[in-house]
Amino acid sequence: MIELKSAGELDAIGAAGAVVGSVLTALSRRAAVGVSPHELNEVAVDLIAEAGARPTFLGYHPASAPGPYPAVICASVNDAVVHAIPSRQPLRDGDLLSIDLAVHLDGWCADAAFSTVVGRPRAGDPDLIETTERALRAGIAAATPGARIGDIAHAIGSVGRAGGYGLLAHHGGHGVGRSMHEGPFVPNEGRRRRGPRLLPGMVLALEPMLIAGGRDDYRHDPDGWTLRTADGSRAAHAEHTIAITPDGPRVLTAGRPGAGTAPVEGRAGRRPGR
Repeated sequence: MIELKSAGELDAIGAAGAVVGSVLTALSRRAAVGVSPHELNEVAVDLIAEAGARPTFLGYHPASAPGPYPAVICASVNDAVVHAIPSRQPLRDGDLLSIDLAVHLDGWCADAAFSTVVGRPRAGDPDLIETTERALRAGIAAATPGARIGDIAHAIGSVGRAGGYGLLAHHGGHGVGRSMHEGPFVPNEGRRRRGPRLLPGMVLALEPMLIAGGRDDYRHDPDGWTLRTADGSRAAHAEHTIAITPDGPRVLTAGRPGAGTAPVEGRAGRRPGR
């Protein structure tokens, strides 16, 4: 079932999206060499509480997982594509970090993600991240009333494949609303003019996940959550929650940081050099 939201409900999801965007921006500023993903998670805990929101990932337990998710962010490093539990291992110079966050505010959910390089980027990482962001922008541009889910999928996949990247198999975007995962599923590759028609009031999380090695397959970590590239190559993840409106797509997580490189050194909770 695909639920259409009213204008007021879109504003409510946008309020949740503003929290997501502000928290992710704060984390992007604090991510630095020597800071652990666990520290970033603790920063997110405090910021979400200050905003009066609820972390959606914490305690989330789909049937495919061995237990409830134990953190408020997903923090995936290098060959980890998505769903990685924040580690206590400090980030190293050149690490590629992807952070995913969803919150509920007043009963409504918003979901977003970004990737960045901590310190000095390795060859290929800036292009990987920029292409992932470009694929996301292409998907958003295709999300117009009267188009179909396949148009979004084709737009995202075309950018990723043109860059020579793999697309994480069997994963993509999804509807968002009262729950983090609602219908419809939004593939990251597909054929134009296929799938459900896009109608005003639909809310979707679009999230390209590109793999540098060009393969689509992945493996699970023993924790049952982390998905890693099968060939050990690096991956990037970008996500926005958007609404279909009569005037075109509306980004509901607009404050989310885009492609970029994090500071070289520092500690969570304070900016480098301060």
